[in-house]
Amino acid sequence: MSFGPGTESLFAYGTLQLPEVQLDTFGRVIPGQDDVLHGYRVEWAEVDDDRAAQSSGSGAHRVLRRTDDPRDHVFGRVLALTPEELDAADEYEVSLYRRVSVSLSSGRRAWVYVGR
Repeated sequence: MSFGPGTESLFAYGTLQLPEVQLDTFGRVIPGQDDVLHGYRVEWAEVDDDRAAQSSGSGAHRVLRRTDDPRDHVFGRVLALTPEELDAADEYEVSLYRRVSVSLSSGRRAWVYVGR
């Protein structure tokens, strides 16, 4: 898996890890590397976007909340996306989320979708 020039790192902790969601969103399955995000916790929220619920197969999605508590952590995978695929991820994520830059346990900087 390449995290070279021209790629964007995205920390996926929910439905963007699912092969069927990746195929629908990016047109391919994207391999990832396991990583951890500290200072955040996972909550659940109802999704009122039919397209997102149909794609993921669930009407409730995981949402990250920043706590700044180092005991809180979220396990996920870092995906190497092209800029166009990152745009597609922005389209996939509903208004429930906003994209922010974070530092992961590995030291890698990555984008992640957190709750508004």
